[in-house]
Amino acid sequence: MFSERIDRLTSSLIRELLALTQKPDIISFAGGLPARDAMPLLNLGDLPPELSQYGTTDGEPELRAAIAGQLAGLGLRCRPEQVLITTGSQQGIDLVSKLYIDPGTPVAVEAPSYLAALQSFRLFGARFEELPLAADGIDPQQLRQILLRHRPALLYLIPTFQNPAGVCYNEATRAAVAEILRETGTPLLEDEPYRELVYEPVDRTPLCARLRESDRWMYMGTFSKTGIPGLRVGYIVASADVHPYLVRLKQSTDLHTNRIGQWWCARFINARDYPAHLERLRAFYRERRDAMQAALGRHLGDLAEWTPPNGGLFFWVRLKGGGDTRALLVKALERKVAFMPGEAFFANPDPRHGAYMRLNFSHATPEQLERGMQVLAEVIREQHSAANSQNTAGVVEI
Repeated sequence: MFSERIDRLTSSLIRELLALTQKPDIISFAGGLPARDAMPLLNLGDLPPELSQYGTTDGEPELRAAIAGQLAGLGLRCRPEQVLITTGSQQGIDLVSKLYIDPGTPVAVEAPSYLAALQSFRLFGARFEELPLAADGIDPQQLRQILLRHRPALLYLIPTFQNPAGVCYNEATRAAVAEILRETGTPLLEDEPYRELVYEPVDRTPLCARLRESDRWMYMGTFSKTGIPGLRVGYIVASADVHPYLVRLKQSTDLHTNRIGQWWCARFINARDYPAHLERLRAFYRERRDAMQAALGRHLGDLAEWTPPNGGLFFWVRLKGGGDTRALLVKALERKVAFMPGEAFFANPDPRHGAYMRLNFSHATPEQLERGMQVLAEVIREQHSAANSQNTAGVVEI
């Protein structure tokens, strides 16, 4: 009845949880949504009437030029003609999936990685090669081995405040990864939705900035984390030989991204107040990050381990005694607390992934944080106690 790829279509646990967390009595650490209190005002008062007409597939020239200017400030020199405006950065992942992936195509990803990217790659039939994350990023030597042994068609990385792990690659790792990509010629898709949400000084130079124009690279960004996510405006910048194919794919997908959202985003990032807005945003989320760090220490210090993120919106938490965070979620939801079990963020299943959970800190008030962490500590202890009881019951005295 449907195409074969529909058998590979999976639902998103995050989207399912979001439906539950809309209830006012739920304390949610589950989603990755920005806080409404941190968003700028949506003012469309002087909207030009010509925006009611169809636009070009590439996007509005003013916005593309502004993005190219911003990226030049990060060291990624590109022309406005290389910028393609997308309907959220998620569309960029979809376009790249269509461009590179057939059934059985090897794709290299971080472990863990962004859930929706894994879903998109899987839909088109990708075979995953995983690169475990450490505190400073992936292991360059392991990357070289995988690229040379498996010859993946695509390498997908989130090097700055990675989702879900919060990791930010250090300068040495960035340099080593770029050198290996130049050596092997592997196409890179670099995804940086959280780049501007930085709370401590770290290297945020894009990997693509270290590559040559002759290399194949794609760099994605979005206005959903710093602006208004409901507008669904993102972008993908690509090397000259890749960009035309992405434009054709977008043209056949939705013709162009909404022009009203593009117009608003161009005004937003060109405004004199934009740097001050970013500083206010960082202060807002830094305070919430610190509050979650303190609450985790009070309630889960003896039960779990984590590294405070230098940016982004997430804590990546591992239960010290192992566990099943999917089962924990069921118990936590009974007590009106939601979080994301970690196993969904891995491309290839492994029982050890059950010990991880992702906690978002963008929404919870201090009171909700305190109550939510109390509940998590309770359900973790209950699960450990039940597991110990089963182990004890299984011991036979001789």
